[in-house]
Amino acid sequence: MRALILGGTREAREIASLLQQDNWHVTSSLAGRVKQPALPVGEVRIGGFGGPAGLVTWLLKEKVEVVIDATHPFAERISISAAEATRATGVPLIALHRPAWQAGERDQWIPAGSMEEAARIAARRFHHIFLTIGRQQLAAFAKDPHNLYVIRCVDPPEVTLPRRHRLILSRGPFTLENEKQLMRDNQIDCLVTKNSGGELTRAKLDAARELGIPVIMVERPELPGGPQVRTVHTAQEAREAVYEV
Repeated sequence: MRALILGGTREAREIASLLQQDNWHVTSSLAGRVKQPALPVGEVRIGGFGGPAGLVTWLLKEKVEVVIDATHPFAERISISAAEATRATGVPLIALHRPAWQAGERDQWIPAGSMEEAARIAARRFHHIFLTIGRQQLAAFAKDPHNLYVIRCVDPPEVTLPRRHRLILSRGPFTLENEKQLMRDNQIDCLVTKNSGGELTRAKLDAARELGIPVIMVERPELPGGPQVRTVHTAQEAREAVYEV
């Protein structure tokens, strides 16, 4: 039995381990955007497939029996490729997407439909802005010459950054107290993040709530693929689903 797992998330590593315990031949595909990613068990490939057509060729060549899309909820390109390639080949597709975060009673969330909208809101309303959005979309904030941006990511960005910025290179998870201290030290008055869900990076939201800091929450895109995609929320659910599709 052969499975392709897309993604470098914790959930992707968990399902790789579970399926290998079931004696599946597992190949995990990572985008290669992080220089030293945490690697799952089993076979690992780094880099893309060459779009949907390339993925179709790879699935047929490797005789893959199921694809599990466990990518980051904002990894739209590979999710679209997976949906198109599995539709073309008839290989079942399971989408392992952790539930989105939900605002609580004391949260001050400002929804944004895109990173560009988030940048406009931040520039207009705030002054010391904490960006925890990865490094791919930081350029959306580069046009603001006035406000200070505290940028945290794993690897150095390769895009244009705001003129006034502080760069923090660090890998989570982060504790609640660490996040609160960082926000206090940098006089943060706004947090910008993507609605990725999960517990690994939730501490920043808890810290913002306790400190009364507004959060510009970039909403996640719709999952591509339509009704033919089986959606699950945990690695264990994905493990069960591979025997049902």
